[in-house]
Amino acid sequence: MLKIVSGLAIVIATALLAACSSTPTAEQKGAAVEDRAASTTPPQVVRDTPVKSAVTQPTTTQSLLGSELKDPKNILSKRSIFFDYDSNLVKEEYRPLVAAHARYLTQNRNAKMIIQGNTDERGSREYNLALGQRRSDAVKQMMTVLGVEAPRVETVSFGEEKPRAQGSTEVAYSENRRADIVYQGE
Repeated sequence: MLKIVSGLAIVIATALLAACSSTPTAEQKGAAVEDRAASTTPPQVVRDTPVKSAVTQPTTTQSLLGSELKDPKNILSKRSIFFDYDSNLVKEEYRPLVAAHARYLTQNRNAKMIIQGNTDERGSREYNLALGQRRSDAVKQMMTVLGVEAPRVETVSFGEEKPRAQGSTEVAYSENRRADIVYQGE
């Protein structure tokens, strides 16, 4: 009984801390920026649209990597959470997406995922690796607050090493500031 009460207290405290963290705070300033020549090629943009709809419920029993994960009409097919410059705060518009993936994990006990943190090219490599890790950890923390067991979600940072868009424009930068969800077995 004591274990249940203490576990419940931890979950409530974590939820309260997560609720408090939704207020934007002053971000770190002064990150070192490497001088890189501007690219002359236009950025190649591939972006998930912000999510505002509810989860589409599957109508039949599906496998671990079922069609709901690949159906473009289903929120679960969206796999990227985008961030503001130098921030690891999960924006309000992406919280339903994170919640949908958390719900999928709680309903599919054998499913596991990796959250890959990414950054744009501004900042030193070391700083970007740390920022990418903070981004992937922020998504994982939100999922654990929503009931996902922490060992089922792995986090990794690629920093600036896996850009989605090439170029040194704000459009390209915004495409690269993200955390990507990849399910085990994909």
